Amino acid sequence: MKLVIGLGNPGNQYNFTRHNVGFLALDYYFKVDNLKWSEKPKFNAIWGRKDDIIFIKPQSYYNDTGIVVAEYMRYYKIPVSDILVICDNFDLDFGKVRYRSTGVAGGNNGLKSIDKAIGTPEYARIRVGTGNDELRKKMGDIDFVLSKFTPEEKTKLPEILAEIADKIDEIL
Repeated sequence: MKLVIGLGNPGNQYNFTRHNVGFLALDYYFKVDNLKWSEKPKFNAIWGRKDDIIFIKPQSYYNDTGIVVAEYMRYYKIPVSDILVICDNFDLDFGKVRYRSTGVAGGNNGLKSIDKAIGTPEYARIRVGTGNDELRKKMGDIDFVLSKFTPEEKTKLPEILAEIADKIDEIL
C-alpha cells in the first residue's frame, strides 16, 4: 500500500491559491485517470484509491496535516518509504517541479507537521514552484501563499499539473 498526500487548505476561499497546489495536482490526476474521490471523508481527509495507492487531501489546515498522514499510515500500516507528499514551494520559480526521495521541511509548515507526526523527514516529496518574487515582496509570505494565482499563472497550470501527474506515475 502506498500513500500520496496533496497539501492544501479546505474551503472554497482557498481554491486556486498557491498553498493548495497539492490539492490541485491530485484533482487533476483524478480527472485525467477518471478516478473518483470517496463521498465519505476518512480520518479528516478526502480520499480515493487506485489499485494499492491511497490518495488523500487532508481537511485539517495545512499546518496540521501531519495528524491526518499519521492516521493513514497507522491504519493501513504504510511505511515511510511508501509516502509521497505534493506541496508548494515559494522559493522555487513558478512552475518548476522538483522531486526528492527525502529531504527537509525548510520553511514549509505542512512538511514540518508531517515530520513531527511521523517522526522523520525521510519520505518522498514533490515540491511545486509557486514563486513570484515581485508579488511576494508586495504581500509578505503569509498573504502570498494564500493568494490566488495570477491570470497568467493560471493559464500555465494545466501544463504544470500534467507534469506532476506524470511524475506521480513515474515515482509510483
